[in-house]
Amino acid sequence: MTASTPEPAAPTTHGAGGLSSKGLSAGKVGAFAGAVIGVSCIAPAYTLTSGIGPTVSEVGVQTPAILLVGFIPMLLVVFGYRELNSAMPDSGTTFTWATRAFGPWIGWMGGWGLVTATILVLSNLAAVAVDFLFILLAQVFGDPTLADLTRELWINIPITALFVAVAAWISYRGVEATKIVQYVLVAFQVLALGWFVVAGIVQINTGNAFDYTPVEPSWFNPFAVGDLSLVVAGLSLSIFMFWGWDTVITMNEEAKDPNKTPGRAAMLTILAIVIIYIVITVVVIAYAGVSVDGELSVGNPANQESIFAVLSSPIMGPFAVLMSIAILSSSAASLQSTMVSPSRTLLAMGHYGALPPSFGRISPRFKSPAVATVWSAGAAIGFYVVMRILSENALWDTITALGLMVCFYYGVTGLACVWFFRKQLFESTRAIFFRLVFPLLGGLILLALFVKTAIDSWSPSYGSGSAIFATSYDAEGVAQDGIGLVFVLGIGVLLLGVVIMIVQAVRNPAFFRGQTLTVGDSTEKPIEVLED
Repeated sequence: MTASTPEPAAPTTHGAGGLSSKGLSAGKVGAFAGAVIGVSCIAPAYTLTSGIGPTVSEVGVQTPAILLVGFIPMLLVVFGYRELNSAMPDSGTTFTWATRAFGPWIGWMGGWGLVTATILVLSNLAAVAVDFLFILLAQVFGDPTLADLTRELWINIPITALFVAVAAWISYRGVEATKIVQYVLVAFQVLALGWFVVAGIVQINTGNAFDYTPVEPSWFNPFAVGDLSLVVAGLSLSIFMFWGWDTVITMNEEAKDPNKTPGRAAMLTILAIVIIYIVITVVVIAYAGVSVDGELSVGNPANQESIFAVLSSPIMGPFAVLMSIAILSSSAASLQSTMVSPSRTLLAMGHYGALPPSFGRISPRFKSPAVATVWSAGAAIGFYVVMRILSENALWDTITALGLMVCFYYGVTGLACVWFFRKQLFESTRAIFFRLVFPLLGGLILLALFVKTAIDSWSPSYGSGSAIFATSYDAEGVAQDGIGLVFVLGIGVLLLGVVIMIVQAVRNPAFFRGQTLTVGDSTEKPIEVLED
């Protein structure tokens, strides 16, 4: 990913508050293409296979209700994203918007939350892709021992690194290459999921379900869960399952209509995803049940890492290989599309001086982030190697830790919308709802979830049961004391961001003095466009 000559920083187009373009390839992404990339980033096949089980373990048959409740703050925050993007279509999204609303320090941390969340999930996506690669090989060659090769670190780590590198290479080649890859991979996984649903309904209706559980209205009632901590834990997992739609917003400078297209794409994405999730979840629970000891049950801890790996064969028969291919393509597609988000946020942070200027360089040929893409891939590979060597459970704990950071930066974005438009909140009924009520509620809910999850995750029993400073364990290897690994991963990464931010403020203070990106509000008018 190098060129014969250094890649120059993009020419700058200035607007209110110092907002400026970065030289990305403009006018390439429409609403449909954006929605496809958004669905790809959320990766329904991958997310469902790794997310349904842990959610069921927390809230049982009320999982559909928790998914619907988790969808609500996502939808509320989407409105805030849409309003902010209409006023400030900048690839830095949360970083840029929070800086304009609250100042450089909160803006920097909002950007850090976005970048680290995506890098954490990149490592997990790559892990799932490799796991299903070997499951697929075992199915194709009829040799179950091939599936176990993924546990051999000397095989797993190099192949995982290769997956990340290929995803980075496609992302580096720009949004045109990204779109082509995503159309094919998303279409296939949606087809496979549809096949799974139809086959599951047929199995249920013919009396061949493993543990038939009749669908009841209580499945959609979150109050039936009872315990608030369980509801919060389930919500954190459901937020992970919905997270990723904001990638389409980070491509706003490459959209056909930067002010409107990203918001429309985000809305299409999240509505499509909630329909897919509810239908799949209902079919899975109705077919397999939620008991903790059933061989195929969704509630069985042995099945929770990948529920489709367990259910695809009994439900789809010889066509189960399609689901393995779908999950492999889903995780690979999401690995590639998710790479879009951190690279463009890092690009903006370098462009405005919040990180070293090299992060602001673009490829003169592909008009895509150059240094930022390489750094995103390198950080994901490095994190994966460390976590996989430490513990396989530690890698899965990143999913729950991811929820912490998502709640943090989504919450900051929701409140940034309210504060940035504070002087225009009551100009119309539309402004009251879309710039005040919806983003405020969404932001407060997500920040409250962030606080509650942080408190709960201090316990070593949270997540996989792994902890640091633990001195005693039960018979199943769950730590009885110490600090929960989910807390260490989530809060530790955010605190690392504080340290890096302070170092950067000392080395390059211009951004932190408000000289490159100023605090302001929606009443400011863009200044005359200038070209450097």
